[in-house]
Amino acid sequence: MARGVKQVKRVNPAPAARGAKAVALRTKARSRRSPWRVLGWMAAFGTVSLVSAFAGMSVVLLSPFQAEQGGDTQASFFEVMTRSLQGKMSRPINLLVLGVDKVLDAPEGSPESFRGRTDTILLARFNPDDNTITVLSIPRDSRVDIPGYGVDKINAANVYGDVPLAAKVVSQTLNYTPVDRYIRIGPGAFRALVDLVGGVEVNVPKRMYYSDHTQKLYIDLYPGLQTLNGEQAEGFVRFRYDDLGDIGRAQRQQMLIKALQTKLANPVMLTRLPQLHEVLQKHVDTDLTFGELMAIAQFSLRTDPENLRMILLPGRFSGDGYDASYWLLDYDGIDRIVETYFATRSRSVSASPTWSESGSVRIALQNASGSPDAAQDMADFLYHHGYSNVIISDDWHQEAAATEVLAQQGDLGAAQMVRSVLGVGRVSANSTGVISSDVTVRIGRDWVDILH
Repeated sequence: MARGVKQVKRVNPAPAARGAKAVALRTKARSRRSPWRVLGWMAAFGTVSLVSAFAGMSVVLLSPFQAEQGGDTQASFFEVMTRSLQGKMSRPINLLVLGVDKVLDAPEGSPESFRGRTDTILLARFNPDDNTITVLSIPRDSRVDIPGYGVDKINAANVYGDVPLAAKVVSQTLNYTPVDRYIRIGPGAFRALVDLVGGVEVNVPKRMYYSDHTQKLYIDLYPGLQTLNGEQAEGFVRFRYDDLGDIGRAQRQQMLIKALQTKLANPVMLTRLPQLHEVLQKHVDTDLTFGELMAIAQFSLRTDPENLRMILLPGRFSGDGYDASYWLLDYDGIDRIVETYFATRSRSVSASPTWSESGSVRIALQNASGSPDAAQDMADFLYHHGYSNVIISDDWHQEAAATEVLAQQGDLGAAQMVRSVLGVGRVSANSTGVISSDVTVRIGRDWVDILH
């Protein structure tokens, strides 16, 4: 059993009105509340969201463009944008996104200010072959081998060897997946980006209050659906007392990506691109050009929001027995992620034959239907269809009309298999579900409707 996962109860199958009772567990994963620094996380996620909405979160080299780019450096902003929107991506591109922690005594925007530890590491893939955007989140405490420095946390690579070493480590960790371009974001970007778009609407799951005069951090949020400004959104993802520590924060950041993408899908936001450019110039170090960012706006605008896939690098908490707290990589899971999402010719999405035959896929149920019996009803149903490895987790904090089947570990084939058995739900690839599951089903009211 993974560290911090507590088995509460197991129910043996027995006859009942709706069938035999399924195996039911209530889980709650808790990690040590270490004082992790996450300002870089927020800057990177905010920037990626904006780049996603305006420019496909992509990097496009001049060479893949099917339309030739102009070279007039004196062209106006709107002339550049108009020319760029004529360009199209001709191959998938991988963009490395690094959110950098504050470097003491380094002037803002200086080269030294971007040499801090990377509290956010993302690899975003923009694939014109199937019009998808995949964002892989790599936990900062991932235990890796850094060439020339030995085994360490992956967030140290940027300190040891700048961007080239950080990119090399990410590439080798992902079976030598190529990194085409990079973007590093300083700690001042997040508030500016959220305020630029007029705030983001999210559902705050619980009361969040925290005050730290040393860090000048003041968080005071109440539960419920609301629009957060830059300062509040920063608090939403910096809140320290989450059950899953940094992984829990990563999940909330995925929620913010969705919220920002929804907000920025409005074409009116294109009028704010000049201001976005100013923010990027002040807080970002990248080998992208402004023309490249504009050129991939077309890809962003024609990419369905449902084709944004957010995945957490497979692994587990290290627990005791190590010299530090690590995220230990699941190399079999990494092989699957790379083959499915990052390979030159990605394999088709299909379920593991073993899972299909034995029903051993780990399924977690989160009740968002408003009906107190919905999760147990679904557990019963899955048990009768051969799935005994099912847990009932805490209810989701917001009721939902439609059921969502989440590929928690990025395995869309397994999620589609579960969806086909249930006969209800929408499949999506994101890691906001139960960390110990392969598939998390967030039960909506549509499940209750079909039972009656």
